[in-house]
Amino acid sequence: MAHGLHNGGTIMMKGLRIGGCVLLLLFALSARAVQFHDIEFPDTVKLQGSPVALQLNGIGYRTKFFFKIYIGALYLPEASSVVETILTQPGPKRIHMHFLYEEVEREKLVTAWNEGFENNHDAATLARLKDRITQFNNVFPTLREGDEVLLDYIPRKGTRVTIKGNEVALIKGKDFYQALLKIWLGEEPADDGLKDALLGL
Repeated sequence: MAHGLHNGGTIMMKGLRIGGCVLLLLFALSARAVQFHDIEFPDTVKLQGSPVALQLNGIGYRTKFFFKIYIGALYLPEASSVVETILTQPGPKRIHMHFLYEEVEREKLVTAWNEGFENNHDAATLARLKDRITQFNNVFPTLREGDEVLLDYIPRKGTRVTIKGNEVALIKGKDFYQALLKIWLGEEPADDGLKDALLGL
């Protein structure tokens, strides 16, 4: 009987140790992610093709007429709240978009992109970027709740666009990604509240 109790106690202690390890692992995983709108965003990411660990600089909602359209998160090599520093900072970068609205039609997306570019760039810049903006617009489908878009800058390669897990475009030029970032961080951003959130303010 005592032998049985001993074995049972040993098994229980092993179970506690395993359970404790699982809890520690879960804690470690949760400590490395930010919970936002019941969705987890990692606090650091590495982009495919780059060894640099990017930090979550800021995260917030894109809203329109009080509706939450998507969550936007900005990842940088070094955290910053200064727009010019972010635009000129070397290394990879990421904008992560997680859509919350039931459906955002392709036409509305393209209109929003074009307005963002036009509101934050002069005519000469828009003329230089025209073909690449068209390439960017052409890859977007209608997006629905739960869909994700990743806009990654890979040095010496360009802007990698990933929609719903599929890489759909690689757009050349650091200048294009800088122009893209201004949609959220420029003088006339798509959403002032989201701009502040992405800047970590």
